[in-house]
Amino acid sequence: MAKQARQLKSFDIIVLGAGIVGVCTALHLRRLGLEVALVDRGHPGEEASFGNAGIVQCNGFTPHAIPLRPLELLGIALGQSSAVSFDFGTLVRLLPWLRRYHAASIGRGAETYSRVIAPLRAFAVQDHLDIAEATLADRFYRKGGWLHLYRSEAGYQKSETEHHYARVFGVSYDELTPAELNTLEPGLNANSARAVHWTQSCSVSNPGAVVDAFWRGFVQDGGSYIRADARKLEPQRGGWSLEGELGSIFAPQAVVALGAWSADLLSALGEDYPLVAKRGYHMHFQPRQGVSLSRPVVDVENGFALTPTENGIRLTTGVELAERDAPPNPKIVKLAKRRAGEIFPLGRALEEEPWMGSRPCLPDSLPAVGPSPTIPGLWLNFGHAHDGFTLGPVTGRLLAEQIAGKGPVLDISGLAPARFFD
Repeated sequence: MAKQARQLKSFDIIVLGAGIVGVCTALHLRRLGLEVALVDRGHPGEEASFGNAGIVQCNGFTPHAIPLRPLELLGIALGQSSAVSFDFGTLVRLLPWLRRYHAASIGRGAETYSRVIAPLRAFAVQDHLDIAEATLADRFYRKGGWLHLYRSEAGYQKSETEHHYARVFGVSYDELTPAELNTLEPGLNANSARAVHWTQSCSVSNPGAVVDAFWRGFVQDGGSYIRADARKLEPQRGGWSLEGELGSIFAPQAVVALGAWSADLLSALGEDYPLVAKRGYHMHFQPRQGVSLSRPVVDVENGFALTPTENGIRLTTGVELAERDAPPNPKIVKLAKRRAGEIFPLGRALEEEPWMGSRPCLPDSLPAVGPSPTIPGLWLNFGHAHDGFTLGPVTGRLLAEQIAGKGPVLDISGLAPARFFD
C-alpha cells in the first residue's frame, strides 16, 4: 500500500499556492472540468489571505500613493508614522523600484491603473458572493460597506482623485459630516473627522474562514489538495513535476499563485519580476464595554484599519518596507494601536503576539495574470498588492477561462505578465 501510494499521479494542471488567489483559480478550473492539483506547504489561507482587513471593495481606483508631504516624510523618518515604516537598508535597495512605483501612481500611470482595475472591481463583490453561496461561506459576509476616515481637511481633499474616478465608473458613495458619522458608527470618537461611506462594498467577519470554506468546496467538487513546497516545481518533458507528501505529481500545465513567494520560483525558472513584499500586521482587541463597530473603518492618513471580526476588533497596520523574511517589528503594532485608540476605545489584546504577513506588489500596483511570456505551459496569477482578498475570485475566474480556452468576459490584456518584458 505504501508503495502504491507513492506512485506518480497525473493531473491536467497544478495550481501552486493556496491563498485566496490560488484557491479561487483552482476552484474555477475544476468547475470547467479540469483535473486540478492545488499545492501548498501549509493549510490554505494561512498567509496574506488570513491577515487582511476582510474588505471586498468596489472602490479603489488609484494606487496607494507614496507620501511626499514634508510632515509625512518627517514622521516616517522619525518612526512616528503608522502608515509607512521602513528598514533603512531595505529602503535603499528599493529606491529604483519606488521611483517606478511613484511614476505609475501619477499622471498617465494612474489613469492606466484606473482603466484596468475598474472592470475587475465591478465584478469583485458578485464573484465573491457566487463562490460563497456555493461553498456555504455566505454566513461570513455582511453588507453595510466600509468607511474612509479623514482627520484633516487636507487629507480629505487629497482623496478627490479617487472620488472622481468613482463617479466616472459609477460607484456610489456618501460623504458624511461628523454628525452623520457619529450616527452611523456611534462607537467612533471622531467628532471632527470627515468620512466617506463606500456603500456598495461588503466585508467578512473571518477572512481565513472564508478561504477555508472555498478550499473545502474545491475538494468537495473533486479537486485534489497536496502538501508540498511549491517552489520545488521542476520542468519535465511535456509538463511539470513536483514531489509531494504522498509521491510525485505531474501535469502539462501549472499556475504560479504564490503571492509574495512567486518571484522565488519564477527567478529559478529564468523569469525575473519586480515583485516587492509590503509587510503588514494585525492583532485583535476586545472593544471596551458598551462600544462596537458595524463595518470596517480605515483611517486613511494613518494607514490602519479597524474591522469587527468573530475574534474581536482586528487592527490591521499600514505598510512596512522590510525584507520579507526579516523578524517582526513589534513597534509597528504598538504605534498603530496608539493611533487607533484616539478614534476607538480598544480594550485588552486577545493575542500575545501580532500576526505578520506580506502583500505582493508590482510597481504598477496591478497583478500579473495570464501566460508566462517565455515559459510554455506556465500561467501566472500573483502581485495583487493590497487587493488579493478583493480580487482573488475574479482574477481566478478570468485566468481559468483563459486556460480552458474560453474567452474571458473581461479584457485582461492590461494584466499580462508580458508587460514586464517589453
